[in-house]
Amino acid sequence: MKIDVSNIAKNLTTPLTAPAYPMPPYKFINREYLTITYRTDEKALREAVPEPLEIIEPLVKFEVMWMPDVSGLGAYTESGQVIPVRFNGEEGDYIHSMYVDNFPAIASGRELTAYPKKLGSPKLYIDSDTLVGTLDYGTMRIANATMGYKHVETDKEQAKKEICRPTFMVKMTTDYVGNLSICDLVRTQITDVTIKEAWTGPARLQLFEHALAPLADLPVLEVVSASHILTDLTLNAAQPVYNYLEEK
Repeated sequence: MKIDVSNIAKNLTTPLTAPAYPMPPYKFINREYLTITYRTDEKALREAVPEPLEIIEPLVKFEVMWMPDVSGLGAYTESGQVIPVRFNGEEGDYIHSMYVDNFPAIASGRELTAYPKKLGSPKLYIDSDTLVGTLDYGTMRIANATMGYKHVETDKEQAKKEICRPTFMVKMTTDYVGNLSICDLVRTQITDVTIKEAWTGPARLQLFEHALAPLADLPVLEVVSASHILTDLTLNAAQPVYNYLEEK
C-alpha cells in the first residue's frame, strides 16, 4: 500500500486534522510595545549571553507587547527580556526569554523559528495617566513596569530603527534519543514595518525572584530609557548564522 504523504506534508504541525497554527507569514496590526531599557550586573549578563555573541554594554530591555490583531494567531500579549549584542560586527538583540498567553503563538514561535517562549500571563494597559506592563508566572507576579503615558513624542524613524534591529536566538532540536540534532544561532530581522506612534517618558521597573521565571537574575540597577511604540509589521523567517554542533 502506497502512503500518500502529500496530505501530511501540507501541514507544518500536528494534529494533522487541526494544526496548532496556520502557515506564515504572520501580519500584526496595532502591535504595541512598552520597552524599558535598564542597566544590570555585568557578570550576570555575561553568564546569560551565549558565545559567539558579544555584549556591548551591561544593558537589558524588558518588553511587554500587546498584539490585538495577528493573522492566524488571534490576539495575545507577550513579555520578556532582550539583550543588546554584537555578532560579526553587526549590532542586534539577543532574545533571552519570552512569556506568552497564547498557545498558537508559543507553538509557532518555538517550532518554526527559535523564539524562547513559555506560558505566562503578561498584561499591557493604561491605569489613569500611566502605561502599565505586568508579567505573572502562574499565580505569582514577577515583573511590574510603569511609564508616564505619552509624555514626550519621539522620532518615528528612530523608533523604526529600534524595531528593525537584527534579532538573534538559539534554535535547539533533539533526535528520538535526546541528542541534539540542531543547535544553531539564528538571525531574523523585521523589514516590513509602519510606525504609527512613538513616545517616551519617566519609567520604573521591578523584577521579582522566581525559580522557573528568573528575570530577576538580571537585576535592575538603573533605568536608562523607556519607549512606547505602536506599529503594523510582518515577521520574517529566521536563518542560521552559527552551528554550535560543528564547533564542538
